Amino acid sequence: MRKRRPPSDPGVRALASMAASSGFSRRALLGGGAAGLAALGLSGCAPPLPPAAGKSAVKLPTDVSDTEKVVRWANWTAYLDQDENATKYPTLEAFTKRTGIKASYYVDIEDNDSYFNKIAPQLRAKQDIDRDVFVFTDWMANRIIPDELVQPLDLIRMPHAPNLLESLKDVSFDPGRQYSLTWQSGFAGIGYNREKVGRELKSLDDLWADDLKGRVVVLSEFRDTAGLIMQQQGVDLTSNFDKAAIEKAFAEVDKRVSDGFIRRIKGNSYLEDLKSGNAVAGIVWSGDLFVLRAETGNDNWQFVIPESGGTLWSDNMMIPITSTHRRNAMALMDYYYEPAVAAQVAAYVNYVCPVQGAKDEMEKIDPELAASPFIFPSEDYIEKNNVQSFRALSAQEDADYSALWAKVVGN
Repeated sequence: MRKRRPPSDPGVRALASMAASSGFSRRALLGGGAAGLAALGLSGCAPPLPPAAGKSAVKLPTDVSDTEKVVRWANWTAYLDQDENATKYPTLEAFTKRTGIKASYYVDIEDNDSYFNKIAPQLRAKQDIDRDVFVFTDWMANRIIPDELVQPLDLIRMPHAPNLLESLKDVSFDPGRQYSLTWQSGFAGIGYNREKVGRELKSLDDLWADDLKGRVVVLSEFRDTAGLIMQQQGVDLTSNFDKAAIEKAFAEVDKRVSDGFIRRIKGNSYLEDLKSGNAVAGIVWSGDLFVLRAETGNDNWQFVIPESGGTLWSDNMMIPITSTHRRNAMALMDYYYEPAVAAQVAAYVNYVCPVQGAKDEMEKIDPELAASPFIFPSEDYIEKNNVQSFRALSAQEDADYSALWAKVVGN
């Protein structure tokens, strides 16, 4: 195994260090909690280049929040606390009870590209997309913000927004957080059903065993799937790697699809293949394994960071340029930056919490979860597991690599 290196992005290290110091727990459903899962790793997207300077002021639609007490939120699967029957969102209901704003929650997002491509024509035409908040990963936020497709935040009306971890306040795609707030961060790595597989999986090579042929799913986000493979191939994701390095990783995925090992390349819906038993292993997102444990009552679902390393990503709440409920949307975003509320969400979703003070609140909910590296990872944990963020790509690289990846996904 090659020598592991800590991620070079200081924001990732600071995130871990600060998270380590800073009503309902899914652990009760899991029956064993975070301690039962194997080691995780942080993936994702390093903060991209800042928006272009000198942009004209964004023309905002008329805000009717005072007369229409509604807010509509588009998010990813398994990304908000639910009750034991999975029919209600306790924190969201508490928000509505407190504010009088009716909050509607939509699990719209399968992956960044598919959702953005669906709504982009309407956003650019300034046509209402019937959503007031949406959640995109850093690299997609870097596309959306410069294109003036989101509304600026009125931070003076968001008293809890300063609870954002210091390391996340000046990301290069949104300096000073004028347009976005982090929703959650998390890891990409290997997930598998220990009972069905019959052994431990520790490396990506373990996924390509003959008995797993056709029973493996991988993520359609190339910074996660190809990122893990690049690490295995000896690439530092934070370095200035070239096109050849990413082409080699794409070729490996393409080969595993052609050879029949990979069943599907999917966004969030990969969970359905795992739940149905059509797949028993794959490249997955960390918190989703808690979902599987909770929904199936099966403690055999495991998550591990591959021996070659893992990746870290962050997702961000933003207000679409077409929203006419801007103040309501900001009230919702600010509410989730109250430490007690953030802790309640983190206790359910088990992703890395971006809110200062949430760890102290988590101690009141579940001390074991407060010590979980899945939620409050230490810098040592990140270094030991070679957790890296995928470096920022230039606009040209992003376009070129996305086009190459689309061909792989199309297989």
